[in-house]
Amino acid sequence: MSDPLDKATSKAPPTVGEGCLSRYDTDAMTPEDGTEFPGAAELWQQLQEESEAEKPAGSSAPLKS
Repeated sequence: MSDPLDKATSKAPPTVGEGCLSRYDTDAMTPEDGTEFPGAAELWQQLQEESEAEKPAGSSAPLKS
């Protein structure tokens, strides 16, 4: 690492495929890539509950013309 700016950058994991089919190579990912998110399901549930609570009470009523 001769360039002092190299330590201040991040690099994306290798990809496989091309164009619309391009995706990260899951075999090349490590725990340092941040691929684990054990609380994802709980966060999703919490966000859904908050979203439902913010909806107005009568939002499902049909519109009058």
